[in-house]
Amino acid sequence: MNSIYECDVLVIGAGHAGIEAALAAARMGATTVLLTTNVDTVGKMSCNPSIGGVGKGNLVREIDALGGVMARTIDETGIQFRLLNRRKGPAMHGPRAQADKWAYHERVLWECLNQSRLILRQETVESLAVEKTAKGLRVTGASVRGDATYRARCVVLCAGTFMQGLLHFGDKTHRGGRDGEDAVYGISRSLQEIGFSLSRFKTGTPPRLHGGTIDYDRIELQPGDEDPVPFSFLTERITQPQLPCWITYTNPKVHEIIRANLHRAPMFTGQIQSTGPRYCPSVETKIVRFADRQRHQIFLEPEGRRNREIYCNGLATSLPRDVQEAVIHAIVGLERAEILRFGYAVEYDYLPLDQLHPSLESKLVEGLFLAGQVNGTTGYEEAAGQGLLAGANAALKLQGRTPLILGRDQAYLGVMIDDLVTRGVDEPYRMFTSRAEYRLRLRHDNADRRLTPLGRELGLVEDHRWEVFQRKMVAIDALRTSLAATCRQGVPLNRLLARPDFQWQDICDDFPQECDDFPKKKEFSEDVVQTVVYDIKYAGYLSREDAWVERQRRLTQKRIPEDVDYSAIPHLRMEAREKLSRVRPWNFAQAGRVSGITPADLAVLAVYLEKRPRNAAEPKPIGDLP
Repeated sequence: MNSIYECDVLVIGAGHAGIEAALAAARMGATTVLLTTNVDTVGKMSCNPSIGGVGKGNLVREIDALGGVMARTIDETGIQFRLLNRRKGPAMHGPRAQADKWAYHERVLWECLNQSRLILRQETVESLAVEKTAKGLRVTGASVRGDATYRARCVVLCAGTFMQGLLHFGDKTHRGGRDGEDAVYGISRSLQEIGFSLSRFKTGTPPRLHGGTIDYDRIELQPGDEDPVPFSFLTERITQPQLPCWITYTNPKVHEIIRANLHRAPMFTGQIQSTGPRYCPSVETKIVRFADRQRHQIFLEPEGRRNREIYCNGLATSLPRDVQEAVIHAIVGLERAEILRFGYAVEYDYLPLDQLHPSLESKLVEGLFLAGQVNGTTGYEEAAGQGLLAGANAALKLQGRTPLILGRDQAYLGVMIDDLVTRGVDEPYRMFTSRAEYRLRLRHDNADRRLTPLGRELGLVEDHRWEVFQRKMVAIDALRTSLAATCRQGVPLNRLLARPDFQWQDICDDFPQECDDFPKKKEFSEDVVQTVVYDIKYAGYLSREDAWVERQRRLTQKRIPEDVDYSAIPHLRMEAREKLSRVRPWNFAQAGRVSGITPADLAVLAVYLEKRPRNAAEPKPIGDLP
């Protein structure tokens, strides 16, 4: 007998995207089911056991500001914390932490098992279920292995690298989403039968070493920060002891070994046809692409507190096992190192992004949302951010509310989603600060001020987080008032801080301690001081940027009807017709960011829409768009 289970939101896949999607939907009141092929791998860190970095750290802070769990989890389970780019301006700072990957898994599993309205279940999905309506196709759930069906009003697909996954170990291949785990094939077939187009990407992972066989005296020690910066706005301080990482390098001998074996490298024999991430290439790709380089950096990173497994960051490879051993033993400090797990590459299916709305709901099937590597991204942080937004939008759809679509001036999350659905991807997408044109206002320290009130309004932010946020805002206002009211030699302290050569420490060191109005006496927390100081120093730049932001918002308000036939617009270039028809932008701001669209194309479109008959279909309201 076929068993049938009912829920509001069904989330398929319990990686970083699926976890945040399921928790977000449940927090917002939706009865949610999270399906995974193996409960023992919920939140598993298949590649580098770390969270954050430049750009990525900003995403994690924003996920936290909206009530997500990634930041709190890494704060509790991190084994080394570093703030990257400290010597640069605060807009370029990137918090990063090495994780105990087993503790991380256990912590997110606990979160899922203790979230009300969320059911976690071990199931393998075979196909999606859809039905035809007067408006088109609508998702109704999914069928799983073992004659069971899950009925849902919305489905969030977060299948990671498992859709028709193929692993490469030298010239040997076998099916799998990651080493030791099976791939899934039914979902890809189901998507294609429904009418979706699929493509392929590739990613890779390096060998892991037995830490007890490494000669640490011959490699460079890399300690964590003495004053570790937490990820979560709820974490007052990091108290657990930190573990060191180490640095070593490739060398000409390593490069020669790799060059001599390129005929056995799947990336160069044609065995791997798909594109991999440009910013995280395999070591064999680096040796070929940067032939003049004599060495490449390798970070040796522990994977946990209670084991001795070491991750070789910078040495991703799909070369055969014997070549991997030769490479490892030619590296300084690793001459006697034992390999615990060999590196490999994995190819997998993803959906080209012109098939998605900015809400991450598919254009073809109503109620079907997609998040994570199925959308052509790479990285835990990018996946988690998409998952949170997709889960929230699924819940909002059930409530009949406007979807959550963040602007490029609101969040790195907004930058990422807009990049994906507007510009598409030709390689796995990775977040960088350089992608954000408004990065001066998208600092990691102010993510809560930008997003927590919005999260509270939507039901994503619980009471405790809201109380912490309100206390912080009161402290920020008090410090601002104190700085404006306190003078040194007749000049208010806030005006002094606006000078490039004047820092907060100058106030602490030089201002008379006996002054009752001296801000230091109020014992403001470091994050409050940091935020206020950054606001003051960036105020001039931000005020000039406000005019551009307002112009973009006006363009956002100029909606483009959903039923526009771009092929019928006179004088519109053929390239513009094709790209606008494929992307179908929601407004003029998004249309202007489509690759290849010129200001002249937008002018032609605007004239056409102004002359359009008044009884033509009006665009549907969709909230604040990027």
